[in-house]
Amino acid sequence: MSPVLQDKVAIITGGGRGIGKAFALRYAEEGAKLLLPDINLEWAEGVAKEIKAKGGEAAAILTDVSNEKATQEMAKKVVQLYGKVDILVNNAGIWQGVEAVPWDTWTLADWERILKVNVMGTWLCCKAIAPLMVKQGRGKIINVASIVARVPAAQVFLPYACSKSAVYTLTHALARALGVSGINVNAIAPGLTSTEASLSKAGIDNIYEAAIAEASIPRREEAGDLVGTAVFLASADSDFISGQVICVDGGTLMI
Repeated sequence: MSPVLQDKVAIITGGGRGIGKAFALRYAEEGAKLLLPDINLEWAEGVAKEIKAKGGEAAAILTDVSNEKATQEMAKKVVQLYGKVDILVNNAGIWQGVEAVPWDTWTLADWERILKVNVMGTWLCCKAIAPLMVKQGRGKIINVASIVARVPAAQVFLPYACSKSAVYTLTHALARALGVSGINVNAIAPGLTSTEASLSKAGIDNIYEAAIAEASIPRREEAGDLVGTAVFLASADSDFISGQVICVDGGTLMI
């Protein structure tokens, strides 16, 4: 049996570490050719090097997803390298440095910084890449949301939670707008996932304990728990699924 993403071209933003890296490594195993845009070029180049050492194809590019010119350059780069793009995973987002604090202590600068990357950055990447998919009459866009938008912790991660709630709406709207062109738009909503960004937070052990207590599967979520859903949504097996937000959270939210 051939790998399910054989000869597909995928862009995974924020693919240099954490969840994005886990997606990139698994997509490469499934036969995809990768472009890894990241705000940290060194991280992305490290993942690309690891993929190429295993016989895969991958390239890194320095990209700030909140900068429209940078996302347009990303689109040009994927065409230059591979001639097409089949999959866009909007994984890049601000989580590093977002600490749990009371709702009214966030600054305007905090709100602007988080929304600019997590919401406008996702939209700009879609705006840059969707025309390529429209031209070829097919494509898969996978956004990364979060269950934090739907759980009590939203009150202490307020701008982050609001940004991820906006990703729900963006996913639904683009599924409607792009479905006629053969493009599927879905989202994955992780629970609190063990990544470098999460582990750097103050009081993270208590936050994990609370998250585990709310889950039906009582253990810490790892980046690897998300990759199967990401492969499914990128593959032909999900061709009639669009506009969905799939919670991968150990049974915390049940919709």
